[in-house]
Amino acid sequence: MSARQKPPALDAVSKGIIEQLQEDGRRSYAEIGKAVGLSEAAVRQRVQKLSDAGVMQVVAVTDPMQLGFARQAMIGVRVTGDTTVVADALGEIPEIDYVVLTAGSFDVLAELVCEDDDTLITILNQRIRNIPGVLSTETFVYLKLHKQHYNWGTR
Repeated sequence: MSARQKPPALDAVSKGIIEQLQEDGRRSYAEIGKAVGLSEAAVRQRVQKLSDAGVMQVVAVTDPMQLGFARQAMIGVRVTGDTTVVADALGEIPEIDYVVLTAGSFDVLAELVCEDDDTLITILNQRIRNIPGVLSTETFVYLKLHKQHYNWGTR
């Protein structure tokens, strides 16, 4: 969803569905329905609408280390010109899973997951630093994932 688009208005039932799925993404539609007062079919329809609207996605969150991705890093990028152009180019790199525009010492942050340090160096030198508008980068290598959660609820 673009930052300029107004988020869809969510009623208490939709928020309840989202919160149920944040607690357990494998929770059945029937179980969610009992919790929010809807039928299984109505929950299925709401989940589809929320997904189609870009409000949420239901995915399997994995531990990259256990899947052969030994290197994770956050790349701080300083940009000259249009930051969205650089962000779009970063988003095209398959190893980058997260891109945000920021305020502060970096214009863009990009999270990268790859197999090893050699791959990280290649991506930095041949892909990221060659994007027009990239002035400089700073790499923050992850030593250990200490906390990661997705159950912040709704407002």
